[in-house]
Amino acid sequence: MDAVERLIQEFAKMPSIGRKSAQRLAYYVLGLEPEEAGLLARAILDVKERVHRCTVCGNATETDPCAICTDPRRDAGLVAVVEQPSDVAALERTGGYRGHYHVLHGVLAPLEGVGPDELPTRELLARLEKSAVREVILATNPTVEGEATAVLLTRLIQPLRIRVTRLARGIPVGSDLEFVDQATLSRALEGRTKVE
Repeated sequence: MDAVERLIQEFAKMPSIGRKSAQRLAYYVLGLEPEEAGLLARAILDVKERVHRCTVCGNATETDPCAICTDPRRDAGLVAVVEQPSDVAALERTGGYRGHYHVLHGVLAPLEGVGPDELPTRELLARLEKSAVREVILATNPTVEGEATAVLLTRLIQPLRIRVTRLARGIPVGSDLEFVDQATLSRALEGRTKVE
């Protein structure tokens, strides 16, 4: 197998990258100057060598604990439970959340061998028991696996007498009702709020 084909196959292993996208990326890399290709390769190696999981929240970080866990301006009484470090980045981009996080690095997926014991639920419960957290926000994705994970976490956290909330689900801003799927529209109806 030649080098270009090997690179295409490696890119194709990435999430959301099909064969055509992998091919475009490979030919992009092929067109780079050697110095630029070296910078790209070094950046990939640096991420693998320097970035690890925060021992408190599980987020991707170069320092331990991470900058979010050590920031005194953040609300230690709020913990958002997310599936992946990319979800932390998405919530941080909003600028509207100032609490802490707990990253699961997955969700319940029995068909893939991921049960409750494969998720860091014990670590979350230990963290909640020894802190002054007043609310846990379940920010898992609105998939079957994300919902099952949220149900499990709710059952585990409720005995601690900590408020458990779920991110609101509904109609995206700027969309038309006729194009919204039935499940999203049903959730939007269930989660409606009073107009003030």
